[in-house]
Amino acid sequence: MLFDFRPAERRPYSVTEITRLVKQALESAYPNVWVVGEVSNCRRHSSGHWYFTLKDENAQLAAVLWRSRAEIVSVLPEDGMKAQVRGPLTVYQPRGVYQIEVQQILPVGLGELQLAFEKLKRKLAAEGLFDQSRKKPLPQFPQRIGLVTSPTGAAIQDIRSVLSRRFPSLEVIVAPVRVQGPGAAEEIAGAIRDMNAFGGVDVLIVGRGGGSLEDLWAFNEEVVARAIAESDIPVISAVGHEIDYSIADFVADLRAPTPSAAAELVIRDRTELVDILSNICYTLKERIQDRIDFLGDRIQRLITSYTFNRPRDLLRQYVQRLDELDRSLSLSTGHALESAVNRHVSLQQQLEALSPQNVLRRGYALVRKNGRVVTRARELAEGEGAEIQFHDDTVNVKVGK
Repeated sequence: MLFDFRPAERRPYSVTEITRLVKQALESAYPNVWVVGEVSNCRRHSSGHWYFTLKDENAQLAAVLWRSRAEIVSVLPEDGMKAQVRGPLTVYQPRGVYQIEVQQILPVGLGELQLAFEKLKRKLAAEGLFDQSRKKPLPQFPQRIGLVTSPTGAAIQDIRSVLSRRFPSLEVIVAPVRVQGPGAAEEIAGAIRDMNAFGGVDVLIVGRGGGSLEDLWAFNEEVVARAIAESDIPVISAVGHEIDYSIADFVADLRAPTPSAAAELVIRDRTELVDILSNICYTLKERIQDRIDFLGDRIQRLITSYTFNRPRDLLRQYVQRLDELDRSLSLSTGHALESAVNRHVSLQQQLEALSPQNVLRRGYALVRKNGRVVTRARELAEGEGAEIQFHDDTVNVKVGK
């Protein structure tokens, strides 16, 4: 934006107005820039905000790191640190000072990078992001593999070469991202989230080929680590060479020493699977044949057995046995019936012998008074009437002296 300050054509600007115009022009022109310099005058305010200065040999730039950002960046500023920061340029209007609002900060130099690596590693480990209990198992036979890597790097060529050799029918979906430099970490994290939103991907390979610690730094960013931890899809980290370790390796469900190794780990070789299936088929065929042979022998024994060939003889034996059981049952029944008849006759004779009528025939008589049997002489008084029952009739009498 250009300003015309000629007083003949235009009224003078107030300080507030000119500062506001500069602020608008600066913020519109530089909404997101990377700046590298040495940190100095670093201080943390009681509010939680950080204020410091970035400087080089010829100039300096004020910087502010708001508390909300300070809580999530992987590295905090320190005096003497050489750092690379990202954010919009803005103007602090009360003082008329332009500054950068820091949204991301990266240390520059191996020593600072290593310190930042260890600091973030301790932080995420304390949160449990490295715990084995939260790691997801890889599918045994994935059908669709997702790749989050550079579309032009050697890693993608190595992975696709190994996958096409081991299992040509496997579907591969590539999410192309930058794997180093400013903004790479955000692209990698965004691609992981996009793969999860897309769905249908069985496993993700996230990585790149080898390089220096600075080259691999995008995979040491907290935003990438959290994207991997939040992924519903199992993630294989394949960053650099076997000796290289990144934060992504610790958070991922499985670490592969190289991108090629990741391709070998994600799917078994097709020829190996064919051999396994062939062995299974052979074993199954042998077991079925053994069973057929066993049952065939059993059937042959049954066919040649006496029982199978002479069923009439077996039936006659059962008929004869049935006749024997019938005779035995008839004899047992006859003996039981005869015994019951004899017992009945005996009991009947005993009843008849004890019958009162038979007793009366032998000369005995029953004496009754008023219909009640009299058993003692003193129960009858002189002059009373009584009834005497003989076996053939009953007579009425009067008791005398």
